[in-house]
Amino acid sequence: MVAGCFGAVTRRFGSVGKRTLLPRAMSGETLAPAATAAVQEQDGNRVGSVKQQLSSLFEASLRATFPELNIEPMVAACTAKFGDYQCNNAMGIWSKLKGASSEFKNPKSIGQGIISNLPPSEMIESTSVAGPGFVNIGLSSTWMAQSIQNMLSNGIGTWAPLLPASRVLVDFSSPNIAKEMHVGHLRSTIIGDTLARMLEFSNAEVFRRNHVGDWGTQFGMLIQHLFETFPNWEDIGEQAIGDLQEFYKASKKRFDEDDLFKERAQEAVVRLQSGEEKYRDAWKRICEISRREFDLVYERLGVHLEVKGESFYNPYIPEVLKELSRKGLIEESEGARVIFLEGQQIPLIVVKRDGGYNYASTDLAALWYRLNEEKADWMIYVTDVGQSLHFTMVFSAAKRAGWLPDSSIQAFPKTSHVGFGLVLGSDGKRFRTRSSEVVRLVELLDEAKNRSKAELLKRLEESGKLAEWTDEELEKTAEAIGYGAVKYADLKNNRLTNYTFSFDQMLNDKGNTAVYLLYAHARICSIIRKSGKEIDDLKKTGRIVLGHADERILGLHLIRFAEIVEEACTNLLPNVLCEYLYDLSDKFSRFYASCQVVGSPEETSRLLLCEATAVVMRKCFHLLGIQPVYKI
Repeated sequence: MVAGCFGAVTRRFGSVGKRTLLPRAMSGETLAPAATAAVQEQDGNRVGSVKQQLSSLFEASLRATFPELNIEPMVAACTAKFGDYQCNNAMGIWSKLKGASSEFKNPKSIGQGIISNLPPSEMIESTSVAGPGFVNIGLSSTWMAQSIQNMLSNGIGTWAPLLPASRVLVDFSSPNIAKEMHVGHLRSTIIGDTLARMLEFSNAEVFRRNHVGDWGTQFGMLIQHLFETFPNWEDIGEQAIGDLQEFYKASKKRFDEDDLFKERAQEAVVRLQSGEEKYRDAWKRICEISRREFDLVYERLGVHLEVKGESFYNPYIPEVLKELSRKGLIEESEGARVIFLEGQQIPLIVVKRDGGYNYASTDLAALWYRLNEEKADWMIYVTDVGQSLHFTMVFSAAKRAGWLPDSSIQAFPKTSHVGFGLVLGSDGKRFRTRSSEVVRLVELLDEAKNRSKAELLKRLEESGKLAEWTDEELEKTAEAIGYGAVKYADLKNNRLTNYTFSFDQMLNDKGNTAVYLLYAHARICSIIRKSGKEIDDLKKTGRIVLGHADERILGLHLIRFAEIVEEACTNLLPNVLCEYLYDLSDKFSRFYASCQVVGSPEETSRLLLCEATAVVMRKCFHLLGIQPVYKI
């Protein structure tokens, strides 16, 4: 690819699902304007990203120019030096035609041929061929301005990308019952929620699944400890358990140190799993208390999940294993039942030596259920990178069983493991408290809010604006900034890397932080308020003009929003959206520094550009699970 182009040159999503395919033109025949209209005719008002729209135009040209070849258009965004976008198919086509009888003598002539067969479009202002056939594309500033104006009139939902998956299941958070949520659950919850939000914005039906650990050996330990410590636990109620975390620690201590108690606890597991009512009732009570505590954390984070824990899939395991046995996948090995997988040194154990089920049994049953009962076409599992091998083996077993297709032949249904690194402390080790315990998530969020409130009060006192704020405004703003800072500090990193947790860094109002971005949004809102103009009236009567170079740079960045969401969804990387948001703030600052807004002859156009920037920023915040701030 020519230097200066950025973003993956992707296969166009629009060719799958809800778009109108262009007719194949005869060789040398230019498509009529009706074909151009077909490019735009996608899912009502939604026309897909700029890259998708350009890809549709270039697909038409490639079909007309090379009817004998089945070619996917390769379109990428570029820096201004080379144009706004590039089509990079010429070299690949030349490698297929080289040596054959053809009217094309080199890659450059192929690029010129592609240009000559492009359908007419208001999008494109200029085209040229650079180097060995790279087709540079300059977008029409008038079209860009109209696209932004249409978004302001019809809503940012019209800029949602078109994705090929319609039913997506995101499995995230997944804490263990009776164990308190801690910082180790933070990344799964935040990353999973953002992926779900982006997919929902892209009009996929998303199942937000919380696969909680609510089954297994630890419940025998908890229930037996409850029965022996409080024989009349049913009369005492929840007071018998009290602090669930401390209750868990006490039962675990007995389990590890008292062999007789351990035997009784193991017997309790058997009685629970056989359905004995007394044990089931105790299990339900423990799960209920634990889930209420989880919900307090989810409420603070603004995260919504549907719980289907390990226990839900337990009844499906026997039949799933029978199916795998009938297909010849399960073998006996050293007393256990296993599935041998190509390329793996160890087998996937699906039934332990003692006859018990394990994570693999449950995950295979869950995968079967999600495919057959919920009809999901994309299943995304958000866990730490340490579980990568486990999920690789589970997915491989599913492919051997014929549940999942060969991805080179059929794209869906499919599975993806979204791994992530550790949260580290300032010492470079796993983030823990001074007493070497994992950090409770509730305490971490409280600390973030309290610190942001203290800083907010300080700023308002110094500026003399404290009297202008109500207590409710202070609380909500402190929450938005504090919780937003924690989320953004996580999401802006590539999820595969570890990151160092630092309140001082994440709450800094300078640099690539949520605080800086939230304040930038509030400043834009302030500019619009101080103009004294009603923005809704301007949307109806005003017109955007991208006359200044910095206006055009900002406008171009705005209209790339859809393809950024598309890229973040495709590669399951929330940091792509964070980078876009930070760059948007930077480009707005450049525009505002060089283009007077209020009181200028271009005031109406520039106020609308301010509003468009604020709208896109708010949607970015929403997709990242961050509440916007409207005043500072």
